[in-house]
Amino acid sequence: MKKIILAAALVLGFTVAASAQPRAIGVRIGNGGEISYQHSMGSNFLEVDGGLGLGLVDGVFNVGATGIYNFMISEFGNGFGFYAGPGAGVGLALGEVNYLALSAAGMVGIEYNFNFPLQISLDFRQHIGIGFSGNGIWAPSSIGLGLRYQF
Repeated sequence: MKKIILAAALVLGFTVAASAQPRAIGVRIGNGGEISYQHSMGSNFLEVDGGLGLGLVDGVFNVGATGIYNFMISEFGNGFGFYAGPGAGVGLALGEVNYLALSAAGMVGIEYNFNFPLQISLDFRQHIGIGFSGNGIWAPSSIGLGLRYQF
């Protein structure tokens, strides 16, 4: 009997802990495609994206990762929320000029959480940083559409 009570208490504890730490995983489609992961921290959340892109202006192939801590500025009710936050990124570009870049990043966006475990978002993300190997300033920006499964 003690084992059953202990097992029930553990299951209940893990369930409460999991619901207190909502997460979402999916894709962000902008200037290329990225795998996107969000982890809630109270009303705010950390977003980590990584993926491939193609520079539309200069034809440069790039790989990058970005981490942004987003502050939920306003929740409009009915599942809508407006957020913005700072972060950092790293990128590797291969093309006419190959370079590694480190950047500060910022994001602003709006999201909608459906009644089932799906989230859709539209955001604008700007990087500004230093491109190594003689490239100078690195400042890509993108508008992204995110689709994520919440768990």
